[in-house]
Amino acid sequence: MQKTKKYFAESELIINEDGSVFHLHLRPEQLADRVILVGDPGRVNLVASYFSNVECEISNREFHTITGTYLNKRITVLSTGIGCDNIDIVLNELDALANIDFSTREEHETPRSLTIVRIGTCGGLQPYTPSGTFIASQKSIGFDGLLNFYARRNEVCDLSLEDAFKAHVIWNPQLCAPYVVDNDSDLLQSIAADDMVRGITISCGGFYGPQGRELRLPLADPHLNEKIVTFEHEGLRVTNFEMEGSAIAGLAKLMGHRALTCCMVIANRRAKNVKLNYNNTIDVLIKKVLERI
Repeated sequence: MQKTKKYFAESELIINEDGSVFHLHLRPEQLADRVILVGDPGRVNLVASYFSNVECEISNREFHTITGTYLNKRITVLSTGIGCDNIDIVLNELDALANIDFSTREEHETPRSLTIVRIGTCGGLQPYTPSGTFIASQKSIGFDGLLNFYARRNEVCDLSLEDAFKAHVIWNPQLCAPYVVDNDSDLLQSIAADDMVRGITISCGGFYGPQGRELRLPLADPHLNEKIVTFEHEGLRVTNFEMEGSAIAGLAKLMGHRALTCCMVIANRRAKNVKLNYNNTIDVLIKKVLERI
């Protein structure tokens, strides 16, 4: 018996008049199988400066996209802006471009799997993650709560690590339930190689309070970061804070894509120092990902 294809109504999948998806303004044929995500729209041009040719360049709001070729590999580089809420838009629209026929509004019969790597910056949390360190996320903990809105969440999450983490930090039930997702193991092996630190990355729903920064507003739990840095599970420690990786890992796994987050440390939160002039170093990380993706 033939499976009935799912139909996506106009209100659920918004397609622009030019045949592009609502926020990204990309058409299906403009998306490569290899995708690099960056937060800063300006960093898209830095990544694309290594392309031997450029097929297209599209910008809408914070979403800036260039598709081109690097060493005979067709790659799309796309800026997401800041936060897991934007990742919800980006991953869903990338998946729609890959797996939905825009003319019929039905799923393709054969699913298409994307390879997605985020290149970003982060805050280091351990003595061995000083400014300038490259970190590849082996596991991602989401403080943002995004994945909890989707079915099958428990099927892709590390529930034992979730329980251990909540017990260790004495998790405040008023906060979003944290979720834990493995990044793609094959991508981790090929891209992290032997020159990136591997560990647990926490994705936060904000830059200040959610990451333990206190300016004029006091924190609900001023000791949360102290508890986070002492957490250990099966030999892994929490190495860094950033703001997008958990949603990328979780949504990609639910959708059947492969994903990995690679970040460069620009501030070590324990040492309380920061490296703002990091363009040359992030450039090195970009070249490593381009060569290994």
